[in-house]
Amino acid sequence: MGFFNRLERVFGRFAIPNLALYIIGGQVMFCGFALLAQFDVRAIMFLPALVLQGEIWRLFTFVLVPPVLGQLTLVGAVFLALSWYFFHMISQALENYWGVFRFNLFFLLGWLLTVSVAFLTPDQVTGYAFFAVSVFLAFAFLNPDFELYLFFILPVKIKWFALVMWLSFAYLFAIGGWPTRLGVLAATGNFLVFFARDIVQRIKTGRRHMSQQVRRTAFQQSEDEPRHRCHVCGKTDRTHPQEDFRYCSQCLGEECYCAEHIRQHSHTTMARKA
Repeated sequence: MGFFNRLERVFGRFAIPNLALYIIGGQVMFCGFALLAQFDVRAIMFLPALVLQGEIWRLFTFVLVPPVLGQLTLVGAVFLALSWYFFHMISQALENYWGVFRFNLFFLLGWLLTVSVAFLTPDQVTGYAFFAVSVFLAFAFLNPDFELYLFFILPVKIKWFALVMWLSFAYLFAIGGWPTRLGVLAATGNFLVFFARDIVQRIKTGRRHMSQQVRRTAFQQSEDEPRHRCHVCGKTDRTHPQEDFRYCSQCLGEECYCAEHIRQHSHTTMARKA
């Protein structure tokens, strides 16, 4: 984190507080334009081929494209409102945790990775999904037990949604071509940069806890082993704690016997010597 601290000292004054709120406000504005003024949001979407032709604004305005396009129904409006609310909530939580500058840097790195990879497929439109994905994964990593209500009824911890997303990324990375793989890295690259050290530390801590658990289990098992066991009937000080166990000095190895068999057994000395 020392590198981030140095960056913050130099560029911290340029950070924008409540960045997510500005993005949501821009999406609300262009959503209103699309509905009321028949504005075509395709004019601000990120298409690398058009950027190369001089439409530079697309590099920045594509983050203001609403997540729902086309004819906006009641269900779509509800989805939009909920997505904006959730995005603002988790973004605000991260900004409070990291501070304004580092949250801005998280956004900037995600934007830079996404824009860079998009030029590999210049004829494909790229959306702002990487914002939501990376912010969601970061929030889930820091708050794994936060609960979301599936279908507004069933509470599910956010870490399980994050796990599903990571598995889907792993699947796409495994079966996709290099553009797909680079797209996955672009969507998760800022997360990996910010949390790589924490992930490694958690792995080391998990291994250490596992090793300690193995040692505790082995110690517990050794503690549970009986100290005395009758050589004839198998009674132990665990199964018969009131029993008086003794050792025969005439048997090879000083075999242990219960009170009943200490005087009623065959000595093992000659048999074992044979």
